[in-house]
Amino acid sequence: DRSKATVTGCCSKMICRGCFHANLMREFKEALDHVCPFCRHPAPKTVEESYKLLMRRVEANDPLSLVEVGTKRYTEGDYASAFKYWTNAAESGDAEAHYQLSVLYQLGNGVQTDLKKELYHLEIAAIAGHPIGRYNLGCAEFDDGSIERAMKHYMIAANLGHNGAIQMLKEGFQSGEVSKEDFATALRGHQAAVDATKSPQRSEAAKQEQK
Repeated sequence: DRSKATVTGCCSKMICRGCFHANLMREFKEALDHVCPFCRHPAPKTVEESYKLLMRRVEANDPLSLVEVGTKRYTEGDYASAFKYWTNAAESGDAEAHYQLSVLYQLGNGVQTDLKKELYHLEIAAIAGHPIGRYNLGCAEFDDGSIERAMKHYMIAANLGHNGAIQMLKEGFQSGEVSKEDFATALRGHQAAVDATKSPQRSEAAKQEQK
């Protein structure tokens, strides 16, 4: 889950925020220089240096870096550039890139709205294990009247820890579309996925980010 992780600027490796925070605390206690836990490259000291390293990885066609720059361009309102970076990352099979492209085609930001292309990218993201992509695919099936197929997608999304999927399955259970056994299975899978993302290090990292 990229929302619970950070990307190193030097080698574009993804690391959970808890592990990143724990490594920072270890370096602080041992009076060590801050270096990347993967490639051991000294951490960039300025935003400019960090951006330069990021763009170096973009030039190497690194998917994580392409997605990150695409996201930055999107938040700046440069949808055309976001589309370009996400498309390049998607060509390498990046699930997040495919999901973001589905959003562009849904909203028509920088591209013409296109349901077929939206669903195409959603399906690839979902197959690759993207929780929101799987959930949105379920919503598309639901809106199309394919309730049984929608519930199957929600089951998978729930097992990936998606909260909205559990709510849809609850409503499906109440309306008789989901069996008691399937709903119980979904609840257990969802809880296991949520528990797997918890750790003292992640909790501490979250507290530090809120300060």
